[in-house]
Amino acid sequence: MAMSPFLAELRAVVGGRLLVLPSVTACVFDAEGRLLLARHGDVGKWAAPGGGVDPDERPEDAVVRELREELSVEASVRGLIGVYGGPDFRTHYPNGHEVAYVIAAYACVLTGAATPTPDGEEINDFTWAAPEDMAALDMTSWSPHVLPDAYAWWRQHGA
Repeated sequence: MAMSPFLAELRAVVGGRLLVLPSVTACVFDAEGRLLLARHGDVGKWAAPGGGVDPDERPEDAVVRELREELSVEASVRGLIGVYGGPDFRTHYPNGHEVAYVIAAYACVLTGAATPTPDGEEINDFTWAAPEDMAALDMTSWSPHVLPDAYAWWRQHGA
C-alpha cells in the first residue's frame, strides 16, 4: 500500500505541503550480522524497510506490519536503536508531496524461514549488506545517520 487511508485523507486537505510524520524503520539482521536493505520504488534509493505509523498504532507494531506488507516476512522486534529527524530526513516525492520524517529505528530479526519478497509497489529489490557494502549503494539521505548506529547496536546486543 503506497499511502495509508489516513494520509490520503490528510493529503486531500493539505495537498503536497510539508507534513511532519512519525515513521519506523526495520533494521533486520541475519546470522552473519548483515542488514536487510530494500530499494524503494518511489525514489529508487536503498534504505532499511519501513514506513509510516498509522493513528493509534504502536510503533513496534508498525515496523512488523511494514515488513509484512513490503517484503512478505514476519519479524520480531529486539530493541529500539534510536529516534532520528532533521533536514536529512526530509523527502520530496515525485508527485510533489513533501514529508519531514521522524524515524524510530528498531533492531529486528526474521521469525520465519521466508525469503524476503518485494511487493513490487513500494519495494522493488532487496539485499543483505555488511557495513563495507554501503558505499556501493545509492542510499537515502537519512541512511548514513541511522545505519551506523544500527550496526553498532547489533554488534553490542545481537544474537
